[in-house]
Amino acid sequence: MEPQSCHTFGRREFLVRAAKYSALGLSAPALLQACSTATQDPAITGTGGPTLAGVPYDVESYKKATKAVEGQAEKMVGDVIDFALTSDDWEGPFGFAEFRLHKASFDGNDVYFVRTDTSDEQFASGEQLVFVPKLAPLAGDEGLAGTMYLFSGGVEDQAAVVSAEPGMQVYTPVWKISRVTWQGEPRLLTSVSDVTEAQAAGDVDIEETDIIMNAPVVKWSDGELAVDPELKTYFPGQLISAPDTDAMTVMFKLNECFPDTRYIVTDHSFQGPAEMTQTIFTPGLQGGPTDAGATGRTNVFNNGLVGPGPLGFQPSAFDFAVGHAAWSPLWDHWMYSWKDEGAARLLRSQSEIHEARDAGELDEFPGSPNTDGVVFTVNCPSPVKAPNVYRG
Repeated sequence: MEPQSCHTFGRREFLVRAAKYSALGLSAPALLQACSTATQDPAITGTGGPTLAGVPYDVESYKKATKAVEGQAEKMVGDVIDFALTSDDWEGPFGFAEFRLHKASFDGNDVYFVRTDTSDEQFASGEQLVFVPKLAPLAGDEGLAGTMYLFSGGVEDQAAVVSAEPGMQVYTPVWKISRVTWQGEPRLLTSVSDVTEAQAAGDVDIEETDIIMNAPVVKWSDGELAVDPELKTYFPGQLISAPDTDAMTVMFKLNECFPDTRYIVTDHSFQGPAEMTQTIFTPGLQGGPTDAGATGRTNVFNNGLVGPGPLGFQPSAFDFAVGHAAWSPLWDHWMYSWKDEGAARLLRSQSEIHEARDAGELDEFPGSPNTDGVVFTVNCPSPVKAPNVYRG
């Protein structure tokens, strides 16, 4: 049997997925093309053979090339317990990143989050997070970040306290840090009202900071991020294993993008893409972070070269690599279509994409073809940096 770029759909599954893909402007014919049979990549394996629409790509060759650069990968986040750029344990081309979970309380309920990025260089160094100066403006405008209270001392079971959880209109995965220090006899505080009442009674001092931390919630009072039961393609679900609140770990899919970055996906500011990817619908990310200058940009393809990208085509290209001073994990989503798919070629950077757009080769869609010119924002932390493998 020839290797395939994704699994074969039955009629019912195809119709279901086609409806979901249409939310981002991927047509049924394009979906069929993305899931057609492909063969080995001669650029990777040195072998010849038929290709899909002139595109030499298949998952097994991609995995082989990915394993060859595994030793060059760099962990960017200290809370990553383990990672791999790909795996033979599932059919999909993606790897995994296993994170340490952290516990918080919201209105007396337990929530669990992962930590990835911060706006403060000293905090980033101390906590082994990615330093992202672009997140700093989120501390200045009301509503662009939630509040997370971190405690110094206190009772043994004291967790961080947060101001919101997924499902709330005001929820956002970015938090402004406040430090709480006990002055009176410590007791368990499990809500914002508990904290403010303790402050009013003189039992705690609260130091408000301008530190912003990207700490997406992955399990909350009535839900959690979805596990992909098939592990064959980008969808559905972004987890490989569910949040384990005993071991305090969670495992994400780890995806390739240009330049030299591997990323996970946690939140979308539009409901349609959130449902499609089974991530958290986070309206608090819509508009405000972009206006504040806190976002970067992702450039996604919905046709052209078949590959491990979100819609079954080449990997997305982002404006900067993780670790660059201008990089942000909050990505404004733009989509591109080749006007002549037969002329499609690999574009490895935002500048190359814009050059092709300006030359009239690509159609550009703010957001996606179905968002009426409105850009939406995705939270895509990048816990690993590694050389790009995909070659078209």
